[in-house]
Amino acid sequence: MNIGDKVRMVHGREEGIIVGFTKNHMIEVEIEDGFRIPMLRSEIVIISQEEAARFQKNPVTEPTKNTSRDVLADRGIFLAFIPLNDTGLALYLINNTDFDMPYTLGQEQNGKYKGIKGGSLARKSSVKIDEYSSQNFESWGVFVWQSLLFREGMTSLREPMLQRIRFRANTFFKTKAKAPLLGKDAHLFQLDTPAASQPVTIQPDKIVESWENNTQLITNNQSKAKTVNKPASEIDLHIEKLTTNLIGLATAEMLQIQLQAFEKALDAAIAHGMHDITFIHGVGNGTLRNEIHRKLGKNVHVQYYEDAQKEKFGYGATKVKLK
Repeated sequence: MNIGDKVRMVHGREEGIIVGFTKNHMIEVEIEDGFRIPMLRSEIVIISQEEAARFQKNPVTEPTKNTSRDVLADRGIFLAFIPLNDTGLALYLINNTDFDMPYTLGQEQNGKYKGIKGGSLARKSSVKIDEYSSQNFESWGVFVWQSLLFREGMTSLREPMLQRIRFRANTFFKTKAKAPLLGKDAHLFQLDTPAASQPVTIQPDKIVESWENNTQLITNNQSKAKTVNKPASEIDLHIEKLTTNLIGLATAEMLQIQLQAFEKALDAAIAHGMHDITFIHGVGNGTLRNEIHRKLGKNVHVQYYEDAQKEKFGYGATKVKLK
């Protein structure tokens, strides 16, 4: 799933557009009237382009007659480097929005600018820019992207966008993701971030952080990190144990609080070299348990996990054995 993808709620009839990714693998979806809600990845499914064209509310022959209830993706522009071999990379520009995109792409090096490609990229389409070698990172210079978004009919005005990107070998290969529209593994970089209207340099490691929020990046300031307290051997994740401010909290917000507490305790247990830790998540509808198990299955520091003592916790707790 990527920014700009159209999605439908699994347990509802609402449809919307992915506009962002929050902590704990929550996905921010914009539905009608610009309202945004956080959703779990398991609670939404992508609507294919063929399905959207077949069942869209407005006929394809009348693209200018958009109703106020239409949800349009105005973000989702990427540079995707698709591996060709051990060192070769094919660069694609991807427009995963619902807007046509006049654009230019060039490179700055030693105070000089070189145009690479320009034109207009249609909505939900991509174009191959060129091929590069990963052995020559330093000769790539700074990629400069400029663009506008255009759509016939009544829409809000979009400001021109400008982005400068310098890639570094030590962070470039940490950006592996599935390229939207192309459906291939790629080193993926989003261009239309909120700061795209300003000439800034993207730090690729920050982009990695936005896609893998549960991965802690190594920095030169590790020695200055705050001391982490050793957690208890049993962590109760029932929401009433984590916060007293329950009034007005939506189910998704409660889940986010519980997952944050889980990740904080797990990281602390790993940092202190604990052999095991037990998380009491309750039975409920199984959403919290499933999310915890999914995260544990991806954590390289986890040797295995299992249901804790059934006579003590029933089926409402998971014991984690750490390496």
